[in-house]
Amino acid sequence: MSADRRAQQAQQAQQAQQAQQAQRGGPAAEDEDAAGDVAGALDLLLADGALGVLRRLRPDGAALRLAVSLAGKPELVGQQAAALAAELALIARGRSQVAPDRRDRRFSDPAWTSSPLLRRAVQAYLAGSQVAEALLAGADLEWRDNERLRFLLTNLIAAAAPSNNPLLSPQAAKALVDTGGASAVRGLRALLTDLAAPPRVPAMVEPDAFEVGKDLGITPGAVVLRTDMFELIQYQPVTEQVYRYPVLIVPPMINKFYLIDLAPGRSMVEYLLSQGHQVAAISWRNPDARHGDWDLDAYGSAIITAMDAARAVTGAARVSLCALCSGGIVASMVAAHLKEIGRLDEVASFCLGVTVLDQARAGTAGAMIDEATANAAMAVSRAQGYLDGRALAEVFAWLRPDDLIWNYWVNNYLQGKTPPPFDILYWNADTTRLPAALHADFIRLALANALTVPDAATMLGSPVDLSKADADAYVIAGIADHLCPWQSCYRSTQMLGGPVTFVLSTSGHIASMVNPPGNPKATFQTADANPSDPRDWLSAASTQAGSWWPHYSAWLGEHGGGRRKARVRLGRKGYEVLCAAPGTYVYDR
Repeated sequence: MSADRRAQQAQQAQQAQQAQQAQRGGPAAEDEDAAGDVAGALDLLLADGALGVLRRLRPDGAALRLAVSLAGKPELVGQQAAALAAELALIARGRSQVAPDRRDRRFSDPAWTSSPLLRRAVQAYLAGSQVAEALLAGADLEWRDNERLRFLLTNLIAAAAPSNNPLLSPQAAKALVDTGGASAVRGLRALLTDLAAPPRVPAMVEPDAFEVGKDLGITPGAVVLRTDMFELIQYQPVTEQVYRYPVLIVPPMINKFYLIDLAPGRSMVEYLLSQGHQVAAISWRNPDARHGDWDLDAYGSAIITAMDAARAVTGAARVSLCALCSGGIVASMVAAHLKEIGRLDEVASFCLGVTVLDQARAGTAGAMIDEATANAAMAVSRAQGYLDGRALAEVFAWLRPDDLIWNYWVNNYLQGKTPPPFDILYWNADTTRLPAALHADFIRLALANALTVPDAATMLGSPVDLSKADADAYVIAGIADHLCPWQSCYRSTQMLGGPVTFVLSTSGHIASMVNPPGNPKATFQTADANPSDPRDWLSAASTQAGSWWPHYSAWLGEHGGGRRKARVRLGRKGYEVLCAAPGTYVYDR
């Protein structure tokens, strides 16, 4: 593909992204952060993916402990009740100063402030929400109870917003008038369609909005190896000189690989190729009931097979690993195994993207896992042979209800509109299943926090001690990541045995990965040392403008083994070209 054609595609992608932003009525970066939170993080293994999210929306023992705590703090309850009563009185008289944040898109329509009735409805809602949040914060609950109740409270507050009420929404009323009632018919049809099949949340993107291989995942390359578990894609070099050591990208096991090759101008693969790196990527097969016994060892063996193939087709002695989310957990264990068997010198460098190895206090998702829930979840996935990715998509959506539930409730149902095309959300909807054995292994790792204890876990028969995995490492996290808190990702710097460069992006979970240069608002932070406390790291870190991709590319180049002339032909003897990228497994449903 010519450079002019690439530039044209990049420009088209940028224009499409701007159009998406205009349609959504807010910054695209905010939508990407929200999409990222729904899209990722099987590394935290929500057991609710197997058991259903509604069980978390019901009160449990945490609610009882909240009631007991508040009963012991009558002063706090009295103060908040008096404050609410006083504010409601001001609202009734039209003298309240409570107002939504200017960035709150739910109430951006002028009618919410110009109409006395709507203005009071919003003010009463905001005042009640503030009091509820203050009571929970003042209860001083144990971390796990606090996270569980915050999840419940966040969803109750989000659901109660006047903007979701068809009788109050000015957007719904305007659409009803403008369409002569057709918006209500379209909205009801969309609601019934969404409720008919998992994940039973409002559609975030139309199923035909994009086409993989045509709009997404189109960087030129070829499948040079196919096993029962994965396809290995080798990408076509675009520079005359390339770094000797290739980069092998290990994606998560629950979504399709093309997040790293999303669209022209937004593809990490495309960018690394332009910087002279040789790139290969694993495309995992979408497992079904036949593959329920694929476990950590099976995926670890697959990564080693892909490493050997990447070295063979490039003629390189070493390979750099770049592993994302749950792929990073398995790749870390593989690194420890390679050290045990004397093969870690085949790894030129090691990158972990938004990966949590230390599960202690690993965010809302981590708080959802307890032993009883885990056992029940494992039993469900074991019975059907896999954990359905659509069920997980529902769980993750409820972690960001304003952005990923009620935003589309208003757009799809109240206004009767189709959701605008958005590439990350299309990728997110293109879910895959997780084999039952791997699901169980991940949950056991999380419950025992086994990777923090030397030799508490094994990989391919080797005890896992991450402190012995001393390859140079690059760890990237997102400061706005709600699923994998950056502090949890940072703790990997204390667990890995080699020198670690830690980089903190300003983005969320997936927007940290889809972070192409050119965004004037993008920044990242770095520091010269990694103290044990992440707060000390943050206070010492310096901020750099732009995407972290160029920073990683330069770091990767230092571990790239120097340059040589690019080999135009893909594959090698024993690794013949099987088909063009993005391969065949990516189309499995």
